[in-house]
Amino acid sequence: MNNPREIALEVAKVLDSKKAVNIVLLEVAHLTVVADCFVIASGRSANQVKALAHEVEDKMAELGLDARRREGYQEGRWIVLDYASVLVHIFHEQEREYYNIERLWMDGSNQIPFEPQPDGE
Repeated sequence: MNNPREIALEVAKVLDSKKAVNIVLLEVAHLTVVADCFVIASGRSANQVKALAHEVEDKMAELGLDARRREGYQEGRWIVLDYASVLVHIFHEQEREYYNIERLWMDGSNQIPFEPQPDGE
């Protein structure tokens, strides 16, 4: 799996399966050289934020993708996983509201459609 959009969608599915909240996928290649896509999601507690990040790392490793870097595990308030072309931002809800990184990176045309699955699927 090399396509950044496919990777971002796979990460979103993993996050959704573990009850992450407010999952947003953005194509940012035209705005920065840091990554091609961002995946942004929230957890309701520091423990959930950590569990979400662990689950993403485990599932991506099964697909042969290992995070190059990871930051924020100790506090569990904002964890970033770096998959080169895709950056995964997992926030505690309060930090997400405070930093509002979507405001910085969303230009009105770069959101990747993603529909969370109804509970139980």
